Amino acid sequence: MAKKSKKQQSGGTPATVALTAAGVDFTVHAYDHDPSHPSYGEEAAQAMGVSPERVFKTLVADVDGSLVVGVVPVAGSLDLKALAAAVGGKRAAMADPALAERTTGYVRGGISPLGQRKKLPTVLDDSAESHATICVSAGRRGLEVELAPGDLAKLTEAVLAPIGRG
Repeated sequence: MAKKSKKQQSGGTPATVALTAAGVDFTVHAYDHDPSHPSYGEEAAQAMGVSPERVFKTLVADVDGSLVVGVVPVAGSLDLKALAAAVGGKRAAMADPALAERTTGYVRGGISPLGQRKKLPTVLDDSAESHATICVSAGRRGLEVELAPGDLAKLTEAVLAPIGRG
């Protein structure tokens, strides 16, 4: 596993470019992605040796006809009803994967809450606040970025709410 600080990062993904432009402290974690692994998030946690409660997955849902991003620990799942409530909606369902990819500019398993092609409303599970740092996708499979949850919330203009189910 390679670690790079933002000072060592060259080029990068839209997510790392956005973090660098914002002047936020972050660390990039790269690992060899195994396409046969059943869970992108669990694979990332194992590869980095980080607790699954600190590795967050980025999920795109359709809430009352609009796309919304939910960011929850890989150790659990997204509570769609809670996500809808967090953004003042009534109904939520997982978004069509192709639509999520087109809208964010990222591929499934590599969707980052940062640097999306079209900035979507974002809800971050409030469990993130219990960690000094969390990891989220850096914009491609096999690449994660570690940062303070407050920085992630600020950059994505996220609402913090209990949207994860353990």
